[in-house]
Amino acid sequence: MITIAFTGGGTGGHIYPAVAVAEVLRQRIPCRLIWIGSNGGIDRSIVESAGIEFFGIPTGKLRRYVSLKNLTDTVKIAVGFLRARSILKKNRPALLFSKGGFVSVPPCFAAASLGIPVFTHESDFSPGLATRLNLRVAERIFTAYGATVQSLPSAYRSRATVVGNPVRPAFRRGNPEKGRAFLRVDPQEPLLLVLGGSQGARQVNDLIRDALGELTALCTVVHQTGPSAQDVPPETAKYRPIPYIKDELPDVLAASTVVVGRSGAGTLWEAAASGVPLILIPLEGSGTRGDQVENAEYFQSQGAALLLSGPSVTVDNLVDLVKRVLGDKALRESLVQGVRTIGQLDGTTLIASAIIERIEHHT
Repeated sequence: MITIAFTGGGTGGHIYPAVAVAEVLRQRIPCRLIWIGSNGGIDRSIVESAGIEFFGIPTGKLRRYVSLKNLTDTVKIAVGFLRARSILKKNRPALLFSKGGFVSVPPCFAAASLGIPVFTHESDFSPGLATRLNLRVAERIFTAYGATVQSLPSAYRSRATVVGNPVRPAFRRGNPEKGRAFLRVDPQEPLLLVLGGSQGARQVNDLIRDALGELTALCTVVHQTGPSAQDVPPETAKYRPIPYIKDELPDVLAASTVVVGRSGAGTLWEAAASGVPLILIPLEGSGTRGDQVENAEYFQSQGAALLLSGPSVTVDNLVDLVKRVLGDKALRESLVQGVRTIGQLDGTTLIASAIIERIEHHT
């Protein structure tokens, strides 16, 4: 049986899209799936819950700035390379698919050293450091956005294909009736879904808490708070705080009138596949490279989202935007059309098909 390897991790955004590709591969061809990820963090639990064999390696963070930690992390990266090479040599996959994150670099270079083809995908508008390193050994490069290809060094552009961002096929067939039944929300009630990512977002949580009285006068608010959120208001008839929505999320998205959330790739493309308009509050500041701002600005430019950023992130502005979307049918329909146009790109199927074609062509 053919073995296909995956790598990526650190956050859900570097894992869930690749799991979606893995699920399609498993449906289409007989194959064994393995994953090389970080010994720590959330990687193992997500991957193993999807029924994929997991192999952990030591990882070091890739930094663009001078730090003493670079010395110890360089050693971890070297050890991770050797460990990944041993795993790949023993299991001999037909191909390695990388979803990025710093843990993906040692496996990609280890695969290349063994002659195993490497495919990689970048979810954000501008490539992260891990992707820029992995370009050097990648046979195929997949991007979510057309403009990303033009930002790549010219030597790599011929290998790049625009496919959107992979999401679970379930997001394309969400059932709004099931979503509202799960949430216990009346079918006629406007529904605002708040997503801060799989780990939540304090800024978004605080904003919703402060705006809650005005928002619940307009609609029912379903709030994915994150598992470690604090000071969450109590549940009421029109406010449903939930730490994390997993299997039900496709149906919940399908049931939603509008989504308020961060602009990580997962939130954006799951909403796009579901055809739900967005109000985006990107993560900004010194702790980020600005990828969420770029992602949000692209969705805004395509008429798929409204944007709150910088000093405009206030309770009054959020409430005003929600009022506009709920009260202006033409605006709402325009946003739906914009987000559905983006969501037409089915990255999951396109990447899975490319992997199968590469394997079948060379076996």
